[in-house]
Amino acid sequence: MTADSPRPRLALNDHKTLGLAALGGALEIYDFIIFVFFALTLSKLFFPPEMPEWLRLLQSFGIFVTGYLARPLGGIFMAHYADRLGRKRVFSLSILMMALPCLLIGVLPTYAQIGFAAPLVLLAMRILQGAAVGGEVPSAWVFVAEHTPAGHRGYALGVLQAGLTFGYLIGALTATLLSRLFSAEEILDYAWRIPFLLGGVFGVVGVWLRRWLSETPVFLALRERRDGLADYPLRAVLREHRHALMPAALLTAVLTSAVVVLVVVTPTVMQQRFGLPAERAFSLSSVGIVFLNLGCVLAGALADRIGAWRGVALYSLLLAPGIGALYASLVAGSQWLGAAYALAGLACGVVGVVPSVMVGLFPADMRVSGISFTYNLVYALWASTTPLALIALMPWSPWVCVVFCGVMGVVGLLTALRYGRGAPACDPALVSAR
Repeated sequence: MTADSPRPRLALNDHKTLGLAALGGALEIYDFIIFVFFALTLSKLFFPPEMPEWLRLLQSFGIFVTGYLARPLGGIFMAHYADRLGRKRVFSLSILMMALPCLLIGVLPTYAQIGFAAPLVLLAMRILQGAAVGGEVPSAWVFVAEHTPAGHRGYALGVLQAGLTFGYLIGALTATLLSRLFSAEEILDYAWRIPFLLGGVFGVVGVWLRRWLSETPVFLALRERRDGLADYPLRAVLREHRHALMPAALLTAVLTSAVVVLVVVTPTVMQQRFGLPAERAFSLSSVGIVFLNLGCVLAGALADRIGAWRGVALYSLLLAPGIGALYASLVAGSQWLGAAYALAGLACGVVGVVPSVMVGLFPADMRVSGISFTYNLVYALWASTTPLALIALMPWSPWVCVVFCGVMGVVGLLTALRYGRGAPACDPALVSAR
């Protein structure tokens, strides 16, 4: 398909599939991320009161990070069955695996009630959630891409990414609302359970919504062929498609870097380094997330026009200037800080365009396994170490995040130039197998 070829329109059923996938993804990410907004409260409830506060908080964040570290194992396991049994089954299972632990956290007895068993059970719940989110993202990318007509896959995957990042915003808004409705004592007493119980309800809604989704036509075509499904998809990836692992890993690092700097590190830095009140920092980061959502959609739509690899190259170049404008405003104490954060969110559109490349790197019969193996492994390592490194280096210079994004932008650009050379201008057909 050339850039000038007429593109088939998205049918009503395509819009329904995309909407349900994006909404379900947002609810699932809420279930995963809500823990971090109540980490301080949980540290007081699930660890001994005689333990130093800094150590309780450190262990609480350790349990949160365990969710990231559990992603690769859960992702690989679920991806195997997505490639063998179908995308829809695993796509529905992942949200159930996320929702049930979230609901159980909301009813867990605390340390005062069951002692050291409380943090151990909490840890087990986070491991299950990490495994679930490890299966959600790669399965969601493949599910949407294989359902969407050629010429619209970039837009569809951009919308899906916007839905996933919207889950962060739902979590932040929920935490802020509860802090305004309840006193600190009430939250510590009982109100901390509300967001987790709400996450369980969200999960039930998500499972119900995904009942209306149908299996992808690509997988159905593979299943009709006797040799269409690999017995061990990951082994086939490692044996026959090792060349695709490097670009997939590098692009995952670029995507993760944009999310880490914009959503995780900068709100903390605004308070620690630049002295902004927590409520002001949250308001600004919410603006950034909203425009990140918009940036994902715009970047995905642009990828349909110019090609996914060219989109990666373009947004890799935009990453550092966008983050640079934000930090320049922080350093200068500009009154246009909100506009700068919005610009940074738009400039992080690489988050929305990378999936368009990833789904074309692996054949259909091992696509989820190939994406899941590289994405979850790199994301787990990158997301668990990069924030700590950036915050630790921040006293050295306020431009650390800008320099880091500049380096990652170069990585994204060189990856696009190296691996995208000769690639088709539009998304490759997703019906191919080995």
